[in-house]
Amino acid sequence: MTGTPAPRSGAATTTRPRGLLTTVDALDAGRITAAVTASAAANTRRAYTADWRRFTGWAAARGHTPLPADPAVIAAYLTDAAAAVTDAGKHVYAPATLARWAAALGHAHRAAGHPSPASAPLVAATLAGIRRTYAAAGQRPVRQVAPLLTADITTILSATAAQANTWAARVYARRDTALLLLGFAAALRRSELVALTIGDITRHRGDGIHLRIGTSKTDQDGRGTTKAVPYGQTAAACGPCAYLRWLHVIAASDDGGRPAVIRLLRRPDEPDTHVCHGRWPRIPDPGAAVFRPIRGAGHIAATALSGAAVHKMIRRRAAAAGYDAGFVARLGGHSLRAGFVTQAFRAGADAHAIMRQTGHASPAMLEVYAREHAPLIGNAVTTLGL
Repeated sequence: MTGTPAPRSGAATTTRPRGLLTTVDALDAGRITAAVTASAAANTRRAYTADWRRFTGWAAARGHTPLPADPAVIAAYLTDAAAAVTDAGKHVYAPATLARWAAALGHAHRAAGHPSPASAPLVAATLAGIRRTYAAAGQRPVRQVAPLLTADITTILSATAAQANTWAARVYARRDTALLLLGFAAALRRSELVALTIGDITRHRGDGIHLRIGTSKTDQDGRGTTKAVPYGQTAAACGPCAYLRWLHVIAASDDGGRPAVIRLLRRPDEPDTHVCHGRWPRIPDPGAAVFRPIRGAGHIAATALSGAAVHKMIRRRAAAAGYDAGFVARLGGHSLRAGFVTQAFRAGADAHAIMRQTGHASPAMLEVYAREHAPLIGNAVTTLGL
C-alpha cells in the first residue's frame, strides 16, 4: 500500500494502457490511447482528470501507491473526504461527488490496464455507509432543480417580449425566446441546446421543425436522434416562429454585422403574428452555432453559447418576470427538460410517450421527476374521496 511516488497529474487518464506497451508498436498504441480517451465525453474527461489529480495528491501526502491502488486506499480516501465538514457542521462533499470520484479512479485504472479497485465490495460498502451516515445526520442529497411548466414558460416569454423596448434588447429577446421554447418543447439538456448547429435544424411542413441531436448524455456513441418541435397554438409560444425570428438575426449579423441587425430590429416584433411558414434565410455554414453569446449592445459572437450562460439566462429571465428569489435560486439549465417531463405527466402522458421526446432509457428514470414534482399523478390518495 506504500512505496512508489504518484504519477504526474492526469497521467492515468492520458497515458497508454500498460498492457499494450509490450504487445503493439508505438503507432498502434497511440491510436488505442486516443480511442480510450474518446470513450468518455469531453466534460467527463475533464472531471475525471481533475478527480485523478486530487487523488494522486492525497495519495502522495499519505505515502500510498495511486496506481494500482488497493481498495482499502480508495475507501480511506472516500471516508477522509466524507469527514470534512464546514464551520456550520455540514458535510463538504455530497455522496454523489464521492461516487463520481470512485468512478474516476476506476476509469483511470482500467485505462492503464489494471482492474478497478473502485469495483471492490469494500468500496461499494464504504459508499453505502457514507450515504446512510449522511441520511442519519439529516443531510439529504441536494434537491433537483425546479421545473418550469408551460404556464411559467408563457409568463417568462410575455415578460421578455414586453421588456424588448430597444433593438439591442430585441436581440437578446429573440435568442432567449427561441432557446426557451426549443429547450422546453424538445426536452433538451443544456449541453444539447448549446451544441445545436444550423444544419441540425430543418423545416418540416407537417411537424414544424426537426432537431437532429448528434450526441447526448445517453448517446455517447453519436447514433443521433431526431426531435420535433411542433407549430404552436399561438405565435408567442410557437417554437418554429421563435427559431425563424432568431435565424433572421443570425443571418443579418453574419452578412452585415451590427448595422444589418439594427435595420432588422428597428421595429418591434409582432408577437401575435405567425412567421413560421415564412422564408428561411440562407446561412452558408451549416456547422455554425445556433445559440451564441451576445456582447454588450447587440454584438453577436460566432462561437456557441456555454451551458453556464443558459443557466444564468433562465434565472435572469425568471427574475425579470417577477418570480420570487427563492424559486429563481432553484432554477437552472435543467429546468426546461425537467419542466417538459413534469408538465407531460400532469397532462396525462404516459412514460413511453414522454421517453419518445426525452430519450430516457427506461420509465424508472422518469419516476424521479414524478416523485419530486408531480406526486399526485397516478397516486391512490386522489381516490379516497376526501
